Amino acid sequence: MISRYLVAAVFIFSGFVKSIDPLGFTYKIEDYLRAFGGIYESFAFIAFPTAILLSTLELLIGLNLLFKVQIKITTILALLFMLVMTPLTLYIALKNPVTDCGCFGDALVISNWATFYKNVALITLVVILLIINKKLTNPFTPKIQWMITTAFVGIGIGLSVYCYLHLPLIDFRPYKIGVNIPNAMFVPENAPSDKYSTNFIYKKNGIEKEFTLENYPKGDSTWKFVDQKTVLISKGYKAPIHDFTIVDAKFEDITEKVIYDKASTYLLVMYDLNQTSEEGAKKAEVIYQKALKSGIPFYALTGSSDDDVQSFIQKTGVNYPFCKTDPITLKTIIRANPGLVFIKNGTIVNKWNWRDF
Repeated sequence: MISRYLVAAVFIFSGFVKSIDPLGFTYKIEDYLRAFGGIYESFAFIAFPTAILLSTLELLIGLNLLFKVQIKITTILALLFMLVMTPLTLYIALKNPVTDCGCFGDALVISNWATFYKNVALITLVVILLIINKKLTNPFTPKIQWMITTAFVGIGIGLSVYCYLHLPLIDFRPYKIGVNIPNAMFVPENAPSDKYSTNFIYKKNGIEKEFTLENYPKGDSTWKFVDQKTVLISKGYKAPIHDFTIVDAKFEDITEKVIYDKASTYLLVMYDLNQTSEEGAKKAEVIYQKALKSGIPFYALTGSSDDDVQSFIQKTGVNYPFCKTDPITLKTIIRANPGLVFIKNGTIVNKWNWRDF
């Protein structure tokens, strides 16, 4: 009983936080494909449907186990799922191609090793479920069970599609509504910084030896430098928002001007103009013209090149001013392309997907 509840809870939580942020999960899958390199990068086009499929599958497994629906099939499905994920997370823990596995989205960030240990515990519980599932009585007829399963699949897909077309129902990121950006960027004076260990590899008479900063053969020409290894020992303090900058068309950093403005400001987020909805960009032009008449500052933030910006302006006929911001930061700020952020005195007041302008 406890095993079933624990496995169900983990799968429901994992599936739910991914379902309400399908674009975030898509970005994570794309990170994996880029990290693995080679032919894997060519599969980026299936990242979005894969994100919806996996989050729905996790949600289905969890809900079925919770309500004792299709117990045997669901437990086997859970085992197969874990047999794929556990070796994968072991590889990720050993090779560290990405710093965050993304198994719980932005709701709960855990290390790669913690993810692997979690999966070992989970697969153990699933095996226990397989052993005892004959003892679990099912309160529903087979027909009702299939109807419930279909409904759970519909819930998972529907949740993902709704949040993709609008915005995540729950925002776990540092740029959620109500956050004051300057406060979230503040670093205490005595905050600890990252600590690193640096070792040097030198070669002499065909033999390589590793040295530290304290004992490396400085000034000894008989040793030849081969390589340097720098390892992070402990992480220091990192502000919730630590990578937010806005550079205008004149290459001036206007970040402080924007976030410390006591008045209202619109930020139109378009991380990649090659993937931006033209319909959404044109809708934003209407808002820009109204903001212009009201004297409200309006900035379009993008990570695209100057050539792409000029091409986009010619193609869409928009007139709002473009500024540069890191595309990863823009993806974090809002899950829309374009998406609109309304701030006042540095505080995020509201956010909209372009479909909701």
